Amino acid sequence: MTLAGLFVPMITPFTADGALAADALERLAHEVLADGATGIVALGTTGEPATLTDAERARVIAICARVCREHGDAPLIVGAGSNSTAGSVDALARLDAGSTAALTVVPYYTRPSEAGVLEHFRRLAAASPVPLIVYHIPYRTGLALGADTLLELADLPNVIGLKHAVGAIDDPTITLMSARPADFAVLAGDDRFAAPLLALGAAGAITASAAVHTASFAALVDAWRTGPVEAARLLGNQLAPLSAALFAEPNPTVIKAVLAAQGRIPSPAVRLPLLPASDGATRAALTAITEFSASGNPESVVRTL
Repeated sequence: MTLAGLFVPMITPFTADGALAADALERLAHEVLADGATGIVALGTTGEPATLTDAERARVIAICARVCREHGDAPLIVGAGSNSTAGSVDALARLDAGSTAALTVVPYYTRPSEAGVLEHFRRLAAASPVPLIVYHIPYRTGLALGADTLLELADLPNVIGLKHAVGAIDDPTITLMSARPADFAVLAGDDRFAAPLLALGAAGAITASAAVHTASFAALVDAWRTGPVEAARLLGNQLAPLSAALFAEPNPTVIKAVLAAQGRIPSPAVRLPLLPASDGATRAALTAITEFSASGNPESVVRTL
C-alpha cells in the first residue's frame, strides 16, 4: 500500500480534572475527517502517549478505529514502538485490528549506530502485522540519519513510508526525495516545512496544526500534489505563521489551548511533565488564526485558480 494525503495526529483531550475525555476525542476525529483529512494518527507525540495508562491507550485506539470505519475505512496510523527492539515487537503485535499502519520512531536516548537503526527496523518490519512508517525526528531522538540509511530503510519490505521531521530541507532530504522508491511515501512531519517538502514531491503530511484548520491543510496537500502551484505556494505561506504560533511552546500545549478556547475540547489540560500553554502563547495563536481567516478563504482559492 502507498499512503498519500493529509493525516491529522490526534490530541488526547482531558477533562478539567485530568480524565480522558473520550466523547471529545471521538467528536474531534469525526470533525477532521469530515473536513478533508485522508486519515488520522492515534498515539503520536501529539497524543501524549507516554503519560497515558495502558487502558487509556487502548481506548484511544478503539475510538479512533471506530471513527475511521464510520468514514469509509479511512486510514488509521497508530504510534507504536520505543528504543527497545523487543518491546517494539511486542507493541506491534498488540495493535488493534483496525490499524492501517504503525508509526514507529527511530530509537531514542540509547543512540545506536545507523547500522543498529537499520537492524532495529528490519526486525520490526519482519514481525509487524501492519506496514511501518519510520518516524525520523532527530531533535527528539538524538540521531540524524544519513541519506544512505534513509534509502536502505525505504527498501525494507513492509516499510512503506517515512514521517520526515528533521527541522530543515537538508542534503539527506534532497537525496532521499530524488532517489526514493516510487512506492515509498515521504510524509511531511514538521508543520512549517510541510509546504517545501510537498513541493519536492512528498506524498502528504502528518501535521498537528491541521487539527485547528483541517480543510486548509488538506487543500495545501492537494494543491502541491495536483496544482495549481501558485495556489499551493500562497496557501503554504499563509499557513506558516499559524503553525509557528501553534508550536511556540511544547506540542500539543498550544493546540490544546486553542481547541479549548474554540469549545472543541473540554479543557486545555495536559499531563506532567508538560505544563499548559501560557496565556500569551494562547492569545498569539488565536490572533494568528484570526489573521489567517482574514486573508480570505484560502482553500477556495486553491479550487478556483
